Amino acid sequence: MSNALSKIIDGGYAWFNERAPGATAWYNRHVGQYYAPKNFNLWYYFGSLAMVVFANQILTGIWLTMHYKPDALQAFDSVEYIMRDVDWGWLIRYMHSTGASLFFVVVYLHMFRGMMYGSYRKPRELVWVLGCVILLVLMGEAFFGYVLPWGQMSYWGAQVITSLFGAIPFIGEGLLELIRGDYLISDATLNRFFALHVIALPLVLAGLIYLHLMALHEVGSNNPDGIEIKKKKDSNGKPLDGIPFHPYYTVKDLFGTAFFLVIAAFIIFYAPTLGGWFLEHDNFVAADAMVTPDLIKPVWYFTPYYAMLRAIPAMFGSQFPGVAVMGAAVLIFFLLPWLDRSPVRSIRYRSTFAKVMLALFVICFVWLGYCGTRHATPLLTFSAQICTAFYFGFFIFMPWWSRIGATKPEPERVTFDH
Repeated sequence: MSNALSKIIDGGYAWFNERAPGATAWYNRHVGQYYAPKNFNLWYYFGSLAMVVFANQILTGIWLTMHYKPDALQAFDSVEYIMRDVDWGWLIRYMHSTGASLFFVVVYLHMFRGMMYGSYRKPRELVWVLGCVILLVLMGEAFFGYVLPWGQMSYWGAQVITSLFGAIPFIGEGLLELIRGDYLISDATLNRFFALHVIALPLVLAGLIYLHLMALHEVGSNNPDGIEIKKKKDSNGKPLDGIPFHPYYTVKDLFGTAFFLVIAAFIIFYAPTLGGWFLEHDNFVAADAMVTPDLIKPVWYFTPYYAMLRAIPAMFGSQFPGVAVMGAAVLIFFLLPWLDRSPVRSIRYRSTFAKVMLALFVICFVWLGYCGTRHATPLLTFSAQICTAFYFGFFIFMPWWSRIGATKPEPERVTFDH
């Protein structure tokens, strides 16, 4: 029976390969014969985990659209119907809402790994730039999706965030009306956001992720030592410090995925709101334009930028300076490949000063995230202003501080201790 099954599989493969030879070539180039550095560590799980969460969001999102109604009078009730009356609806909804937060967890950690090991530097500038575009689209996707439950925080969050575009000089009012589809947050806004969240941005995200991976496999993956493994090859042209992505890293990623899914399942089944961090308590109340929540704030993954917005005082009655700072805080990541002038790539061999600067950057980002979830007291506002100044100083002065201090010599070959 095994021989017969083997013949059927081999015959099927030969039949398919004759009719689509490019598929096999594509698989070999990007999976079967793609050589990755042999010294990947824990930090290299997050790229594959981001794809796992993206798949989860697509699948659960498709299922939710079967019961969700993008109507201002029915949206909240349709979510309640999913949670209470649809078989396993509560599970699918929590998988989607928790997945949104987990998406940003793995993406932020993925970007942090790139900053630690210099994965944005030559020849991977395009890989980094595409990753930054993915972050922007993901933020838009998350914002539009957050509005759809049409709870109190969804409504008022949309009211606050969309009104920021009205602060842009000259084009603000027209842009605000274009985004809302009306003069106020209304049924037209909900329908517009639903279309963007369900159809437009997922297609854009899928395309960008594909381009991100293709650009990565064109130049090869970075590694914790920051060494180009393509520089040293054997007589067959294979990197001496590389191993085939399959089966070595597919097995590794499967292990990481299983561990990640255990953590995700624990959150989904035991703490889906995570104390109000993943799902705010106000969002379990239907949207009411006549009742303002005690504290209007975005979801946790937007709060660092929201804290920057609040930290910048209005000028001449306009919030545009704060809006500009908030937008620049995301866009400045695009410049990172050209700002870093360190003689070495990886944090392992950088100076102590460079390590301290990166650590302070992370601390400031986390603290800004906390400030964005609290009322704007004078002390928190002052600390947010300091952290905002350091945040931008980290990038603006990087061409100088990245060269300060003694660096360690990079090894000739990657270091590996299994």
